[in-house]
Amino acid sequence: MRLLLASTLALWPIIAPACDLALMLAVDVSGSVDEHEYRVQMDGLAAALRDGVVADALVRQTASVGLIQWSGSSRQRQTIPWTAVKSFNDVAVLADQIAADPRLWRNFSTAVGEAVALSIRSFEQVPTCRRRVIDVSGDGISNEGPSPEEYRSVLADKGIAVNALAIETDDADLTAWFFEHLIHGEGAFVITANGFEDYPAQIRRKLQRETTQQISALKK
Repeated sequence: MRLLLASTLALWPIIAPACDLALMLAVDVSGSVDEHEYRVQMDGLAAALRDGVVADALVRQTASVGLIQWSGSSRQRQTIPWTAVKSFNDVAVLADQIAADPRLWRNFSTAVGEAVALSIRSFEQVPTCRRRVIDVSGDGISNEGPSPEEYRSVLADKGIAVNALAIETDDADLTAWFFEHLIHGEGAFVITANGFEDYPAQIRRKLQRETTQQISALKK
């Protein structure tokens, strides 16, 4: 009987918790970002993930979260693999990993389109997640590689949304550029940080909006 029961259980399908949100954090490490500004971004992201509203939303959705460092053409890499968030401890561990993530590049251009392209490919690793979002933050207009607009049809086909955080450091009006050329999908949005020192507060706002928006959609 025990052998029969063990054999039956071995054949029983393992049902994993549903993933309602896959969130890729794409962080600008181009040449316009100095070492202090890099630390502001990574520490700010870690603190935002630890925010009670954000952490609760991620756990409730059994979210998967990853991180890409992006710079110039061919210099984009996923440095934090997709991480399933099933508990508040998972959130804490993920935040610590992001805070400790070493910078890969320092003196290269700004290839926003390639950051989007790598993010799109990365979602192949989390095919069961119901909603997929790319969270791009940066301080400059794309000046190398393909335009992010070139990927809009692929984003639409794969059901991937793109939101952005524009770190305004000059008079280029990056917020407007991100709004026109980068964001994509129903309800997509841009949040503005007035310089890097405003980044921690604004990335918290952004993650709160992205994650709780998904919970609201699931209740409909």
